[in-house]
Amino acid sequence: MTESKFDRLAKAAKVYGERSFDNYAQIRSVAEQIRDGLSAWLGTDEPCVFLVPPQGAFSAQNYRSAAYSVSGKGFLPLEPISFGLAINISGHGDYMRLILTCRKEGNRMFVTVDNRNTCEIRLPVEEDRMETFFEDIFDYLHRWFTDRVAQYDDGNYGSNDIGFDIHHVDD
Repeated sequence: MTESKFDRLAKAAKVYGERSFDNYAQIRSVAEQIRDGLSAWLGTDEPCVFLVPPQGAFSAQNYRSAAYSVSGKGFLPLEPISFGLAINISGHGDYMRLILTCRKEGNRMFVTVDNRNTCEIRLPVEEDRMETFFEDIFDYLHRWFTDRVAQYDDGNYGSNDIGFDIHHVDD
């Protein structure tokens, strides 16, 4: 008996669903490892990095599945996935949100930070190989502050730069 067009379509949709779930699961795993690893790497006793939605208001907590751009879309799309990484920048309630977008290619994850810098992470993630990635994140944030202070000190600080998403969050 020949396979109906409906059966062929259903099989294709099933394979798509399996791949989209695999994509989401792998990206979520990498995101959680980035959150936990960066928090430890920054050297604080308290958690200082949270997974938050890539847009909109947030508080200092992990949003689980709601932290990802595919949240609430129903049928899980097979596409790069973004999430917010809220980093405490003051030791108090001040958080800077970076938007990270992950795209999986084979055994590599390409992570783009704020639509600017793209880093490659080999899968499975090896904790000892993440230090360079954490240094890049730290340098990116640190440079953002020091560059703006230098521009201010030089009298050249007016720009149309959107900059980072900085929030004060009451704990």
